[in-house]
Amino acid sequence: MSTNSMPVVLLPIKGEVTKAEIIISLCFFLSFIFSLFVLPRILIISKRKLLYDNPDARKSHSEAIPRLGGLVFIPSVLIALSFSTAFRFLIDFPFNASLTGYTLLELLFLIAGSLFLYLVGVKDDLIGVRYRKKFMAQFLVAFLFPMSGLYINNMYGIFGVYEVPALIGVPFTIVMVVFITNAVNLIDGIDGLAGGGGLVSFLTFGLLYILRQEWIYSMLAFAFVGCLLPFMYYNIWGSAKHGTKLFMGDAGSLSLGYLLSFFAIKYAMYIPEHGMDKCCLVIPLSLLFIPVFDAFRVMVVRYYQRHPLFLADRNHIHHKCLAAGLTHLQSTLLLISYMIIMLFVNLKFAQMMDLNIVLIINILLAILMNYMLNMKIRQRKSAGAKAFDLKIIK
Repeated sequence: MSTNSMPVVLLPIKGEVTKAEIIISLCFFLSFIFSLFVLPRILIISKRKLLYDNPDARKSHSEAIPRLGGLVFIPSVLIALSFSTAFRFLIDFPFNASLTGYTLLELLFLIAGSLFLYLVGVKDDLIGVRYRKKFMAQFLVAFLFPMSGLYINNMYGIFGVYEVPALIGVPFTIVMVVFITNAVNLIDGIDGLAGGGGLVSFLTFGLLYILRQEWIYSMLAFAFVGCLLPFMYYNIWGSAKHGTKLFMGDAGSLSLGYLLSFFAIKYAMYIPEHGMDKCCLVIPLSLLFIPVFDAFRVMVVRYYQRHPLFLADRNHIHHKCLAAGLTHLQSTLLLISYMIIMLFVNLKFAQMMDLNIVLIINILLAILMNYMLNMKIRQRKSAGAKAFDLKIIK
């Protein structure tokens, strides 16, 4: 498998950059407008057909809320990307050699995998899908990445590992795609968290690919930013009482996780002639650290408690934030702010120290944050118990 999935970065040409800015902006606005137009219709359909996510003991909402907001994600992105791509030819800015060979293969396999996983998510949102079948679907679409020549081929010194042979890198990539996809799906438990994290991540990757002059991937990233913005309004500021609140559901979270795993692996893949350094791994690691570490931590806790690894519970970081007394919006702002701050901190650390030390620092800080939340939860429970005892005495 070849690693030549990225073109050599050329010096920017003024006319080319201007055209690229027009195309990327068009892609963003088309996705934004389509999402803005379709989401209210999804609310109407959900109300008429009674397609609601009903509350239960493990969920963080107390009212029935439509969970079909994610239906708009992949259609918005593909419509915007297709129209913008066609428009590139009309303004005499066609794809050059950068969209041939492995790059074209990556894009086609990504679209195929996204559509397939999106449909699995739609079925799950409507009638439910057993987790084994969802895992099978995820492994199937994860296999499409290595088929296009895209896989984790370098660890940049983590655990002393640099170059990774395809025999190890391919299966490791498949496992990581499935793990990241599920981690993003699991973090989607409070208003705005998965969407906000995705928004920051796609915005970051979109800007990074502008710098690399890989316009097609920047278009793809900004198309996702465009469709997420209207959804975030309905998800965070929508009212269940007035029927304007939406969840993204599995169709949205699975699509979000799959696309994020693609961008993370694509950006981290080592290309010798590009002079890439460890920051190419630090950026994806920083953007996805919260959902990935949280999913891993929860699985470890379930294993030691002899609970089923895939049994839903309320032990995730966002559940702890709520139990510590934070609102949905406060919890989301806390975690998104932490992600953004650590992105810049990690980039600075990566210039100063070994990548293993950077990873250890991130793990220790995440453990500390969980510990502080656990302390706050215990204090609230203790205060609640004392208040209850005083009430009984009175």
